[in-house]
Amino acid sequence: MDEAMFRLARQAMARAHAPYSKFRVGAVVRGQSGTLYAGCNVENAAYPEGCCAETAAIAQLVMAGETRLIEAAVIGPGDALVTPCGGCRQRLREFADEATPIHICGPDGLRRSFTLGELLPASFGPDHVRQDRDE
Repeated sequence: MDEAMFRLARQAMARAHAPYSKFRVGAVVRGQSGTLYAGCNVENAAYPEGCCAETAAIAQLVMAGETRLIEAAVIGPGDALVTPCGGCRQRLREFADEATPIHICGPDGLRRSFTLGELLPASFGPDHVRQDRDE
């Protein structure tokens, strides 16, 4: 993870809309092109209708026309590791493979890196449902 990725993740965290939980999260994904796409969590008064930071970053990647991500960073507050939730792990898997690095950060920098396979072992992915696979 480079400094630009961390800086953008921290900026995204600062822009999160978290008036209910006060738990701000930022995320950045790096597309196959090398471009960085950021997102933040956006809460809603109808609690389940919010969106996670990783989901927002992936949406930016897709809007730019990319279909693969090669690296991701997630940043959250506090002392505990703020890793992607289960749903976001699966969303990341849609656009990445098991070897993709996922960097977990706090406000002061990198805390730990995992592969997506470590966060989502024995995952179900696009390769399981592709129509063009051999029968």
